[in-house]
Amino acid sequence: MVDGRKSGSLYTRYGLNPTITSLETKLAALEGAEAAWAFCSGMAAETALFLTHGRRGIVCLGDAYGGTLELLAAQLPLLGIPTHLLLGSDMSRLDDVMSRGVGLVFFETPTNPTLEIFDVHALASLAHAHGALVAIDNTFASPVNQQPLALGADLVVHSCTKYLGGHSDLTAGAMMGAKELLAPAWNWRKNLGTTIAPEIAALLARSIRTLPVRVRRQNATAQAIAEAMARHSRIAQVLYPGLPDFPGHALAKKQMSGFGGMLTIEVKGGGEAATRVADRLELFALAPSLGGVESLVTQPCTTTHHGLPPEERTRRGISDAMLRLSVGLEDTEDLIADLNQALG
Repeated sequence: MVDGRKSGSLYTRYGLNPTITSLETKLAALEGAEAAWAFCSGMAAETALFLTHGRRGIVCLGDAYGGTLELLAAQLPLLGIPTHLLLGSDMSRLDDVMSRGVGLVFFETPTNPTLEIFDVHALASLAHAHGALVAIDNTFASPVNQQPLALGADLVVHSCTKYLGGHSDLTAGAMMGAKELLAPAWNWRKNLGTTIAPEIAALLARSIRTLPVRVRRQNATAQAIAEAMARHSRIAQVLYPGLPDFPGHALAKKQMSGFGGMLTIEVKGGGEAATRVADRLELFALAPSLGGVESLVTQPCTTTHHGLPPEERTRRGISDAMLRLSVGLEDTEDLIADLNQALG
C-alpha cells in the first residue's frame, strides 16, 4: 500500500484513508485529471507544488493571493529556489525569463483581485517549448467555469476552502493532474504533515454535490451586480470578465463556460470612501474569504494584499479604493439594493 503495489487503507497522514481517497477520486473527476491529492489548505497544496516542480525556478504571472506572493517572494528564495514575479504587462519578458531554465510557470486566471485573464493555451505552448510545466490556481473560476487541463495546463491547484467547500465551514486544498506529476508530491505532503483530515474530507465531499448548482447561480447574480455597479455614479470602475468592456472579456468567453461569482469595484473618493461603503453593507459580510453561500466583501489593501508594500500594490493596480465582492446565494435584487444603500 505504501509503495503503491497494493490498494488499501493504512495511515491517515499518508493519505491512505478511505474517506480521503474517495474524495480524491471526486476531485480528480472535477478537473478531468488522472489523479488528485487533497491537502489541509490551499497554501499547503501550492507549497507541495512549488517544492516538487519549482526547484529549477518558478515564474508567477500576474496578481495572486497575497500569501502565495509572500511564499514566492520571501520563503522559497531562502531554500535556493529562483522565483520571478511578472505582471501581465511584463508578458514580453516571459520568453527571456523562460530561457534561463525555469521549470514551472504558475498563475491564476481570473486573478485575485483584479480578475485579469490569461490565455492558458498560449502560455502552456510557450512554457512547454522551454521544457517547463504550467500550473494554474483555478480557485476563482472553479471547475464548473473553467477546465485548465483541457486547455493545456499540466497541473491545477485549488483552495478548496472557497468554491469547492462552499459553506465557509472547512479549510482544505487540492492538486490535480497526471499521476506521474503528482507522484513526487506525495512525500512532501506525507512528511510535512499537510494531508487533509478525514472529517474535513467528508465535509468537502458533501459540498461537491452542490457545486454546479451553487456556481451557476453565483455566476448569474455576479453578472447582474456587475452591470448594476457599472451604471452607478459613485463607482469608478468594475472589474468583471462578464462585462463586454472588460479587457479580458473576449478571452474569458473563449476559455470559460461562466464568468464566476467574484467581482471587484473601485469606489470614487479613495480608500476611506471604500472603507465606509464596506462598513455600511448589511447583506455582504465583511470577511476575507470567498466562494461561500453567503456574500462577502473585503478591501484587499487591508486584508488579502495587506502584506504587500503600498508601492507594490500600486504597481499591480490594486488601489485602496477597491472592494472585492464574493457573491453568494442571496436574492440578486436584495444584494444590489444593499450596495446601492451603502454607496448612497
